[in-house]
Amino acid sequence: MVLKRLLGSTATRSLTVVSVLGNAKRAYQRGNRARAALLFGVAVLAWKWVMVGMAAQGVINLFRSDDAETATA
Repeated sequence: MVLKRLLGSTATRSLTVVSVLGNAKRAYQRGNRARAALLFGVAVLAWKWVMVGMAAQGVINLFRSDDAETATA
């Protein structure tokens, strides 16, 4: 019950959307326009379904860590 209220709150939805939009901006600045467009779409969906945004953040973090290891190798 508490988790449902937390995930459904306006503050949580707003933070999730802002975070996804930040990742979209970062992807666009790095020249990855396809990823930026996809993240923008996820941000729109994240306002209604918070878990979509959170799952996308997790996937992005996994890919970003792989990109960092490849760049340093």
